[in-house]
Amino acid sequence: MPFEVLTMGRVGVDVYPLQTGVGLAEVTSFGKYLGGSPTNVAVAAARYGRSSAVITKTGRDPFGDFVRSALEGYGVDSRFVGTSGIAPTPVTFCEIFPPDDFPLYFYRLPKAPDLDISPEELDLAAVHDARIFWITGTGLSEEPSRSATLAALAHRAKAGTTVFDLDWRPMFWTDPGRARAYYAEALRHTTVAVGNLDECEVATGEREPYAAAKALIDAGVELAVVKQGPKGVLAMDRDGSAVEIAPVAVDVVNGLGAGDAFGGALCHGLLSGWDTRRTVAFANAAGAIVAGRLSCSDAMPTEAEVDTKLREAALASTDRKA
Repeated sequence: MPFEVLTMGRVGVDVYPLQTGVGLAEVTSFGKYLGGSPTNVAVAAARYGRSSAVITKTGRDPFGDFVRSALEGYGVDSRFVGTSGIAPTPVTFCEIFPPDDFPLYFYRLPKAPDLDISPEELDLAAVHDARIFWITGTGLSEEPSRSATLAALAHRAKAGTTVFDLDWRPMFWTDPGRARAYYAEALRHTTVAVGNLDECEVATGEREPYAAAKALIDAGVELAVVKQGPKGVLAMDRDGSAVEIAPVAVDVVNGLGAGDAFGGALCHGLLSGWDTRRTVAFANAAGAIVAGRLSCSDAMPTEAEVDTKLREAALASTDRKA
């Protein structure tokens, strides 16, 4: 059977401090978690009972073994997780200064194994047949991953739902000025685009939310999702109709996994056939839940937890209006 969600791209090990409000120089203990945005999206989708897998590579080291065992533990198929000898499995450290400061430190040099995926290594049948195929901007940042990502998109040819997480990480690009051209090429093969205002500006040159959403639609997508942080989420369909979803109140612990939780929940809503408002509201609530937790992969919620958060948000909104 085809996978319901097949993601491609970054993987690694997140090493997060167990103390908050202090810098890494003062931290004395850490937690180890599965990481990498598209990997976390696959984990989040699996939490909703969706069959999921990730196309990526690790290094030849114990952290690579950890990635595979963690994926299997979360119910994510690891058959497309390859091994590269170019570098160890990446490690990412962060600092946690709630509510809105979470510096990231990526150890991915000289080149991460997940950027060592070549077109000829892809299972193009699996890519084509997946109900949702999810790629990221980081996958376009360097060869051979760039060619592999674009080849996968071209072969898929908008079969099913193809999601482009704009995922702008300028430190991964040797020449960030070239990014927009590659983003434009990817958007031609994409049905859904998801990004925050910075990412939308990189992809389209537009920063105003409605203008950015319209630019993404004009670039070829059928659904543009623009995340606006504390102002909520804007989603625009191909016909130009738009919905705005208000933010969900949460005591932020670590905001780094919220976008991945949003992505996995978005996939669940799209697979469920929900309308845009319900899908994006569900994804927004899932992101809020994970923002209130320490880790990313371990923190992904169940559907029942998201439904509870939505009911709580609705009651709080009613109380404010009263």
